[in-house]
This record gives sequence, C-alpha cells and structure tokens, in this order.
Amino acid sequence: MYTAFCDGKCKVRCSKAGVQDRCLKYCGVCCAECNCVPSGTYGNKDECPCYRDKYTGEGKRRRPKCP
Repeated sequence: MYTAFCDGKCKVRCSKAGVQDRCLKYCGVCCAECNCVPSGTYGNKDECPCYRDKYTGEGKRRRPKCP
C-alpha cells in the first residue's frame, strides 16, 4: 500500500511530530491516495490540494486527516 516515495516523504513530514506512529500512519494513507506530501514538517498543504482537502468526519468532529 505504501511506496518508498511515501515512506521517505512521510519520515520527513513527521520528523517533529509528537506522536510519530500516528503521524506516519495518516501521512502514509494520504500519500497513497494523493501521491503527494507537502514539503517541510508542518504547513505547506497548498502544495498538495488532495492532501490538504482530506478530512475525517463531519460537523464538530471534522478534522484534517493528513498531517
């Protein structure tokens, strides 16, 4: 499911995350679907509109899915 491309990009993206395993999991899922991971460890989501626009749930529990 995850590619070497996603693994490398997500390791960089999640390098400063408080909960590494969760960050890597969701980053990997988003990367596999979008084939893109924003640069840096935070922000820059406009580089990957698919990644940026993924959300969990609806209403008050709606949160960005991709780190």
